[in-house]
Formats: sequence, C-alpha cells, structure tokens
Amino acid sequence: MNILKKFIYSILALQEKILTKKLGKHLETSSANKTSKTVLASNVTLTLNAETEKNKEIVLNSVSEIVSGVKNNPYMLLEYIKTHGTKVVKLPNADKILSLIGEDEGLVCELCGSEAFYINIFTDSGFSFKSKPMFILRDGEIEPYYMLHQFYKWFALYKGLPGFDYNSQKLFKKYLNSPDTTGLENHTLEEMVGLKEAIARDNEAIDFTVNYAKSIDGSKNVLNKIKREGSAGI
Repeated sequence: MNILKKFIYSILALQEKILTKKLGKHLETSSANKTSKTVLASNVTLTLNAETEKNKEIVLNSVSEIVSGVKNNPYMLLEYIKTHGTKVVKLPNADKILSLIGEDEGLVCELCGSEAFYINIFTDSGFSFKSKPMFILRDGEIEPYYMLHQFYKWFALYKGLPGFDYNSQKLFKKYLNSPDTTGLENHTLEEMVGLKEAIARDNEAIDFTVNYAKSIDGSKNVLNKIKREGSAGI
C-alpha cells in the first residue's frame, strides 16, 4: 500500500470540509448513517458520531488481539474472514480481472449494476446485479502487510462502521485514482459524508498497518514492506 496515499486522503478530507461549508445552503440539511449523523445549520456543521468513535475503538482493540494471536499470519487471517461469513475466492488472474472494474485484490465491497454482475460471474456467486462483500485474491503467497491492511478494513466493515456502501466506495476510488477533484462541489452532503467516512476507514487501516510494521520490523523497513500498491502477491 502506497504511503503517499495518506497525503492524498488528507487533502480530500480537507476539501470535503471546505466544500461542505461552501455548499451548506444548497445541500440537504442532514445526513445519517448507522452510527453517526451530520447536521448543517447556519453554516455550522455538527457531527454526532459517538457510536462510530466507540466502534472504531472496538475495531482497533479487536484487530490488535486477533493479529497478535496469529502473529499476523495472512492465511490464518483469511481463514478468520471465511469462518465469519465472508466469501473468499482465489483466482489465477485476480489482479487483471479486478482491474477491469477498478478494484484491487483483497476486500471487494458490495457492487451494483454491471460491475456486480461481472464479479458474480467470475466468483460463481450467481446471476445478480448486486454483489455481497467478498475477498478476492490470486493463487500463491500473500504479502503479510498488504493482507493486514485489507483485514483491518474488512473487520471495520464486519463491525458496521460506515464508509463501505457502494456509493461511498465508488466516490472514494474515483478521487483516489485521479488527481482531478473537479466535480466534488456537485455532490450532496450525504455523498460527501460517505466519502469522508470511506477515506477515514482506509486511513485507519493504513495507520494500524504502519504502526504494527514498525513494532515488528523497525521504522527503516516499513515503507519497503507495505508500499506494494494494489498487489497481494510477493
């Protein structure tokens, strides 16, 4: 995972705050997800997210215990995912198959439309224009820190943290993969909040992975071990 992405995420988060203030009078007055609510009133943004913050702490502590218990063995983490109801699929050319719909190996969140139909066909998940979250990887060895980053995101999804819905992830990938942020100002408050949550979830996964890697390998080796962007294989 490319650490430079953290800088991009920070810029996006700042842009989201600025744009939300600018567009407050044009947007819906409130937006809510399962664990938080954002309200706009008189150019002031109020976010009620006590439950989200509580769940973030639960995710952090739980993943720390799980990873320590299996010594960050990627295959044991994958087995944990499988036993908790998420489909795990190994495909010979997973990276190429996923790249055609703008996805990377690892956690693939819910998809809709032709993208969902496409991924359902390749993973033997039926004929539907909506897919469930699943883990998709190539055959072969799994890079431990890449897997750790993906596992953290999966656990956050599993515990119900926001930012993993189809629209939020679609916006996240759109602006993550392009330096052009033209059009951000046209999104609704709900879409902007969803984007902010998606950015936050990926940031949290990166922070956990970096800190864990430092504790195991020391800071000098961290970047070389986790900057393999978009690749689960060694």
